[in-house]
Amino acid sequence: MTTDRQPNRTKKVRCCIVGGGPAGMMLGYLLGRAGIEVVVLEKHADFFRDFRGDTVHPSTLEVMDELGLIDGFLKLPHQRLQKMDGLFGGTPVRIADLSRLHTKYPFIAFMPQWDFLNFLREAGRRFTSLEVMMSTEAVDVIRRGETIAGVRAKTPDGIVDIEADLTIACDGRHSTVRERAGLGVEEIGAPMDVLWFRAGRRPDETENVFARVEPGKMMITFDRGDYWQCAYVIAKGQYQAVKARGLQALLDDVVRMAPMLKGGIADVKSFDDVKLLTVAINRMARWTRPGLLCIGDAAHAMSPVGGVGVNLAVQDAVATANLLADKLQRGCPSENDLDAVRRRREFPVKMTQRMQVVVQNRIISGALQGNDRPLQVPLIVRLITALPWLQGIPARLLALGVRPEHVHSKAAPAS
Repeated sequence: MTTDRQPNRTKKVRCCIVGGGPAGMMLGYLLGRAGIEVVVLEKHADFFRDFRGDTVHPSTLEVMDELGLIDGFLKLPHQRLQKMDGLFGGTPVRIADLSRLHTKYPFIAFMPQWDFLNFLREAGRRFTSLEVMMSTEAVDVIRRGETIAGVRAKTPDGIVDIEADLTIACDGRHSTVRERAGLGVEEIGAPMDVLWFRAGRRPDETENVFARVEPGKMMITFDRGDYWQCAYVIAKGQYQAVKARGLQALLDDVVRMAPMLKGGIADVKSFDDVKLLTVAINRMARWTRPGLLCIGDAAHAMSPVGGVGVNLAVQDAVATANLLADKLQRGCPSENDLDAVRRRREFPVKMTQRMQVVVQNRIISGALQGNDRPLQVPLIVRLITALPWLQGIPARLLALGVRPEHVHSKAAPAS
């Protein structure tokens, strides 16, 4: 609830972006590039959080290329993935082959998200109209009648009211701004949660298998250079049952599924080294209030299936800048103008979530049931594996998504 108490300080900007994740930092960069006075609020002191979305898909790489940032970006440490191979009940399968794509960057780059966000922040320093405020947490919205006129934020120096013509919520699936503005989400549901952890990797260890599915178990492994990043999939709500079995039982299951982890699994010393991702799929029916727009995870939480969350958020940011940058030069766009972002992005979001639900219901749920019958490779997966030309279809959906966005917002003339 917004109070009438006078804040310690007041700051006025054209646009206030709440949340320094992929959507917020990319949109801040694009609006700063357009010469719009914009501030990005990030509640943490830095971007260093482990087990965030680290997959940068070709759609995002193309955006970085269009912005003239790709050369510096690809100099950052990263690993590249083209072929997505798996073991389904012991049977080798190939899910996708990005080398078949006719795109400039036919690979997925695995890069720590903090490196991606730091890169955008450093690249944006040349725009005098862009400010990134770290350790600044939005705790409420400012209202003028029915209009959202900014946010109240907590900083190390006290409370500050940030008044803005337009506020954009990029503060994630548990968005404070969305909740304070009285906007809700439609829950679609997911049958699983994910346990994330790291296991050490020796330089001579190689493994081409990306996904492993066995009766009652599923795991994804990513080669991150000096360690394996692992996602162990469990049935929804079973985390406490996994903990009750004990850490050693979990690690034994992991090594049975992926023997190459045996040497490095000792890095997991307790459940403190295992992070629970509670999987959710949801989306808002309404993304706006007067003076407010929600994008990224604040508007639609994605399943980790396909690792598309970062890239959907970036696509939202590009579409928002394309549609609103010119209008923001003159003040706050109308709510109908703001809703153009939803109208542009809702179809890709719904189609992506629908595909995630199909994978969840037809593959993951069956695998996690844990019966003793041998797993049968789904027909569609058998076909994709047997017919290499088909492997470009899921690759395209993963790499570029549904109706990818391209940068059309203009850069302000250099001063």
